[in-house]
Amino acid sequence: MTFKPLRIISAAAAATAALAIAASPSVAEWKPSGPINLMIAFRAGGGADTQARLMAASLEKGKGWKIIPQNVTGKGGAVMARKLKSQPNDGLTIGIAVTETFGYNILASKKAGYSVSDFTYITTTAGSQMGIVAKTSRGWKSIHDLVEAAKGGAKIKFGAMSPKLADLAYTVEQKFGIKLNTVMFKGGRGVLNAITAGDVDAGWVAGIQGKGVRSGDLVNLLSGETGRLKVSPDAPTLNELGIPYDAGAKFVIVAPKGIPADARKGLADAIGSILKDKSTKAAQFVTRAFGGPLLISGAALDKLVADGIASSKQLMEATQ
Repeated sequence: MTFKPLRIISAAAAATAALAIAASPSVAEWKPSGPINLMIAFRAGGGADTQARLMAASLEKGKGWKIIPQNVTGKGGAVMARKLKSQPNDGLTIGIAVTETFGYNILASKKAGYSVSDFTYITTTAGSQMGIVAKTSRGWKSIHDLVEAAKGGAKIKFGAMSPKLADLAYTVEQKFGIKLNTVMFKGGRGVLNAITAGDVDAGWVAGIQGKGVRSGDLVNLLSGETGRLKVSPDAPTLNELGIPYDAGAKFVIVAPKGIPADARKGLADAIGSILKDKSTKAAQFVTRAFGGPLLISGAALDKLVADGIASSKQLMEATQ
């Protein structure tokens, strides 16, 4: 019986082979085959609009992609969602809204015109940094001061910009045994303007209050997020007050259902890369307004959307 000699590979040869494998061509990076239409669910000048336009500019500069932003506003993102769901699922039409658009808003509408399964969820970009805000000149330092004023007979006008946030204001009323006169506005900018003008005493605002808080003109009385607000770490959360809900939303990039997996990943990676690059104006805005990027994609994002539906059902049952 004869034996073939063993082939001994030297360490140097193994290293050379490893380098050759590493240098071999990888799967081609996804690139759009034409301009990308970016539908913005909210009006010009708000947090979603500003970050969307800055992301578009950063993607054009950094990757050479042509992005065409377009405001498609109305009904908390529903108008945009209804239009987006019927677009081609080739990665060339995407939208930016908030997770609430694909959760509470669907359940609260008798004829939403779209469902949570009509979309592919690409990535989140940032959290809302939602808080209950008031002017510092009122002398309130926390939600407890507002409650004390209400119990003392003050009629508190309270601003909200969505049915979910109106319901959450009601949970505050229930918790403390007070009455708030809730007034609805179009967008957080509308609430903030009303607070500044003295038209309401306090209200929900998502992130854009940061500049006023840092200057000392505004105060966050409460965090609507699951954690403390980055600009107001002393403000308690709803959960800490015994209210088991989350007012915070997350900005989310979506596409029509069924876009190719490589397009989903390519879009998520591209958006994530510019938001993690501190030199881009998009990253700087998201950091300034919302405390930094919050990037969730893939299966984790699908779970986030599903959990949002479940939580919204519980809130609606508790407030009806």
